[in-house]
Amino acid sequence: MIRINYNNLLNFTYKIFKKVKLNEFSAKTVSLGICEASLRGVDSHGIKLFPHYVKSSILGRKNPNPKFKFYKKYESAYLLDANDGFGLAAGAKAIEKGIQVAKKKGICMIGVKNSSHPGALASIAIKAAKKGFIAFAFTHADSLQLTYGGTQSFFGTNPICFVAPRDNKEPFCLDMATTQISWNKLLNFQRQKKKLPNNVAAGKNGKITNNPNLAKSLLSIGDYKGYGLASMIEILCSVFLGMNFGKDIPPMYKSAMSKKRRLGQFYIVLRSDAFVKKNYFIKNLDKMYIKIKKQKKKKNENIYLPNDKEVIASKERAKKGIPIDNALYKEIIKISNKYKINL
Repeated sequence: MIRINYNNLLNFTYKIFKKVKLNEFSAKTVSLGICEASLRGVDSHGIKLFPHYVKSSILGRKNPNPKFKFYKKYESAYLLDANDGFGLAAGAKAIEKGIQVAKKKGICMIGVKNSSHPGALASIAIKAAKKGFIAFAFTHADSLQLTYGGTQSFFGTNPICFVAPRDNKEPFCLDMATTQISWNKLLNFQRQKKKLPNNVAAGKNGKITNNPNLAKSLLSIGDYKGYGLASMIEILCSVFLGMNFGKDIPPMYKSAMSKKRRLGQFYIVLRSDAFVKKNYFIKNLDKMYIKIKKQKKKKNENIYLPNDKEVIASKERAKKGIPIDNALYKEIIKISNKYKINL
């Protein structure tokens, strides 16, 4: 295991993305998105994606210099055509627009079409919370979630993210897949040659497996309820926006790297003072935190709210560096040598 300073990693990935022809906005938002995810301990959607992102830009899956275009549908409804650009860049542009409109109108919904996968949604949505807004973020993905009661997958890991502002503290941030683990996390188990935890993945014919090499699909959180959430997110990100769904979405890893994936994203940005004064909202959210944390704890356990563990990881990794396994490090060094940019 290698540890690399966060700022060094951010600077290196930005320079490489510029080298492979990403425009300034894309290079900044994509490098920040993956490095921030790793800083927060979300290794499944962090620097692990860097080699894949470089390759997908070179081989034509993602447009390194997209012409983002907004279409105003209603006073508080906008559609962004991402022009096959990076999902992280498109999401960042959508949140910018959402903040701008919600500031005046109180609310804004933004659909994103013709995108690629946006990585960790928290890296996109948390910007709204840091500017005092509440936000929801959704995306769909290729078919990897085992259909409830079925033997095959249909929906993707279909994550949901919700953020809310706090005063002089890190925001509330829930960011989770609707499956027990993400497919990228499963690939981490594969690469590290480790067994999967129980009841997170299924192999052929929908049978539970602990072997990451035999896994064909992932199990929903909360059984039928998680599967139901995944279907809701699919409707928002595909049917609602005119995008493909289910098995019609090209797989992230198994389809040709020249093939566009054309995914959808969906965001809702809200003013936190829409119904009560902002100070009241912040004060009462803090009260909620305090009351929860004062509850009696189980022996040798701590009480965590969403984003607590990520904040702890961020502080630790800011001091010690981002941990990168040896196999991934070798891939990064190959890219470093190829483009003559030192890490």
